Amino acid sequence: MDFYTAKRQFNNYLKDYDCHNDKIRLKIAHTYGVVKESTDISARMQLSEEDTTLAKMIALLHDIGRFEQLKQFDSFLPDTMDHAAYGVKILFNNAPHQNLIRNFIPESDFDEIIRISIAKHSDFKLDGISDARTLLHAKIIRDADKLDNCRVKLEDRLETFMDTSAEETGASAISPKVRDSILRHECILSSDRVTPMDYWISYLAYFYDINFRESLDIIEEQNYIPKIIARIPYTNPETKEVMKRVEEELIEYARIGLISSCPCTDRITIDRTHFVLSMILQYTIPASVLTVVATIPAPTIAAGFTLPY
Repeated sequence: MDFYTAKRQFNNYLKDYDCHNDKIRLKIAHTYGVVKESTDISARMQLSEEDTTLAKMIALLHDIGRFEQLKQFDSFLPDTMDHAAYGVKILFNNAPHQNLIRNFIPESDFDEIIRISIAKHSDFKLDGISDARTLLHAKIIRDADKLDNCRVKLEDRLETFMDTSAEETGASAISPKVRDSILRHECILSSDRVTPMDYWISYLAYFYDINFRESLDIIEEQNYIPKIIARIPYTNPETKEVMKRVEEELIEYARIGLISSCPCTDRITIDRTHFVLSMILQYTIPASVLTVVATIPAPTIAAGFTLPY
């Protein structure tokens, strides 16, 4: 695998698209942003040179289906095209030009890892992967995609990726299903999004689907959570109140994730359990009781945090 050869081929592929279009330019910048984040995650995880290059290759090609979606529909909405499935189609079954993937990677050794990772990178939940190496790369691309989308949400115009302004977004309400999902610390179903705030909330809910401690480190280091939330002026009083709680809980989730000393494969599950318990305590037990309990010495358990929670 040679990433720089693949990069040249990718730039050649883009010649069929209007690179002056704002949405196309956003996706090109996003592609290389995801490459950067994949490289960073791989380095932090101390992956082999081969796996690092493979992660970069998947990042380079993960949104290749987006460009045709934008050319045909000028939209990112999932009901216009399943861009992940289309990306797999044009790479691995693009009649009459079969196996476009060979333009990027001559060898076929990694085809299944690449195909599955791209196909599943935007699924609501990641499941159905039994091979450990494939699962590793499917998780890396999902995390890297979310990390660069943080940059997109901070740097690009909302009108480009949401077709609405920050002011219109902050003035809108949050639908009950979306509010309930984010407060349960769950991702948002596309079909549940109705208002501009529903879409904005869904970008924040991605943080609850992060796979690796290393990715949470980047989120914390870049201060993404408060920065993204602060981008919108929340003039709707109910929306403003919900967003205050959303910010507190997301920051707490990221903070708790940083204190575990367990291996990263188990750490996120443990951190989520710790986080959910802490939220239950915060919202169900009086602060005066928690203050007293917190002063009681407690043994350290194997999970890496102390009792009481």
